[in-house]
Amino acid sequence: MSQKIKVKLIRSTIERSENQKANLKGLGLKRINQERILKNTACVRGMIRKVQHLVEIQTI
Repeated sequence: MSQKIKVKLIRSTIERSENQKANLKGLGLKRINQERILKNTACVRGMIRKVQHLVEIQTI
């Protein structure tokens, strides 16, 4: 399993639930096309799963 993953916000957070916005904030994503490199942990994977329709994921 890869140690890090790159997460990119590709869709807007307008009209999304507060839980989804909170997950994106927890991942460190605020703007469209913003990318973050995060550790590949179970917590991060769970947060990504909740907003998988809004983000793009790459393994590094």
